[in-house]
Amino acid sequence: MSRCHHCDEFSRAAFVRRTAAEAGRGLPAIEPGMPLPAGTGLDRRAFVTRSFGLALAVYGVGKLNLFEEGIARAASGPAQPVLVSVFLPGGTDALSVLYPALDGRYRQLRPSLALDAKDGTPFAEDNRLYWHPSLQPFATLHGEGKVSVMPAVGYTHPDQSHFTSRHFWEVGATQAQLVTGWMGRYLDHAGTRDNPLQGLSLDYQLQPSLASGKVPVASLASPDDYTFWAPGVWGDVEERMLEALQPLGARRSDPFLNQAAQASAQADRLRRQLAPFTGNGYGTPVPYPDGDDGFPKQLAGLAAMLAANLPLRCVAITAPGEYDTHSDQPKALADGLDLTARSLLAFQRDLEARGLADRVLTLVWSEFGRRAEENGSDGTDHGAAGTAFLIGTRARGQMVGEFPGVTNLDEDGNLRATSDFRGVYCSLLEQWLGEDAAAVIPGASSFQRPVLVK
Repeated sequence: MSRCHHCDEFSRAAFVRRTAAEAGRGLPAIEPGMPLPAGTGLDRRAFVTRSFGLALAVYGVGKLNLFEEGIARAASGPAQPVLVSVFLPGGTDALSVLYPALDGRYRQLRPSLALDAKDGTPFAEDNRLYWHPSLQPFATLHGEGKVSVMPAVGYTHPDQSHFTSRHFWEVGATQAQLVTGWMGRYLDHAGTRDNPLQGLSLDYQLQPSLASGKVPVASLASPDDYTFWAPGVWGDVEERMLEALQPLGARRSDPFLNQAAQASAQADRLRRQLAPFTGNGYGTPVPYPDGDDGFPKQLAGLAAMLAANLPLRCVAITAPGEYDTHSDQPKALADGLDLTARSLLAFQRDLEARGLADRVLTLVWSEFGRRAEENGSDGTDHGAAGTAFLIGTRARGQMVGEFPGVTNLDEDGNLRATSDFRGVYCSLLEQWLGEDAAAVIPGASSFQRPVLVK
């Protein structure tokens, strides 16, 4: 089986970030000028409530007040809009995701890697472009007006380092010294000190875009890890013990007993809300892709968590796939895009079936695109502008920025950006999350806001 090979920098960047995300464990040496990963130094612990445990890593636990009361209060309030960030690691090749099949210059630049028009689906908004064959699920959603496409998104003076470019996207600025994530800063302004579920990293480690400075956020490897436990108690005894929580929560006349009763009622409410994620798993109204990769299961669990009215605001997750395709690109790219696209289509259909689709937008992004000209190893090297997608029934469903073509590349032979990721963030903050972008994105006033939400 052919297999792409990551560059050394990609492998090292992943190692550094993984170590940095395990807050408090220190960092390997970082070369001068390389940005410190967002979230480094955040306190982390597996949070344990008074009588029950939650398999949940909470970052910034020193900022946490009343955990049970905060989640219960947030869950009982009005439904909030949710933003899901899906990262495609390694720099996804924009000129394969949406490719100009009939452009002679494209075929000249890529004599081996160029895709044929017959292999893909025409892109309705620009007749020069075709969807990669593995992205038929995105083409379907785009045809329904549920996908906004950014065919060449990036930033000025692009840095072609995995580590630095990803850092810029995560913190929402081209500032190496910034160590809070853009979604984390949003939660610092709009979140609370008693609800770590407001920012959820569906991963074994904190996604740096969620790194906050003032409020707690959480990391959860898999939704079915989010469960109550009582030491030494299981089976029928455990069930009877848990069922006893509800009557204990009845209001009492004595103020101290009433306080204890309220705690019992909140614990019982949480237990019932979390019931879909324990034991044999949770049901879904639509099928998700099968296989060993955890991404479809994470998305299915996320939909179930939203259906249970858990108070999520921002969620970050890494997609499957190996996109640092310096060699043997065709298979690695196709495999990653295929599972990602089918899983996200299932997630969207799941939200629609549950009546939640108007509450959720999903942003799909990668740190950069790849060089327009193929290299000598059946692959492509680091580029500049890439592609991004915004998926949801409330997505405007129209292209953001034009496709710049392959006849006017930059001095390094890369696609030129026609939209700025910081402007995209400003639009999401103001049009979707209801927050002044100036409070979150440095220099927000200088970026054009595309219309992303309908």
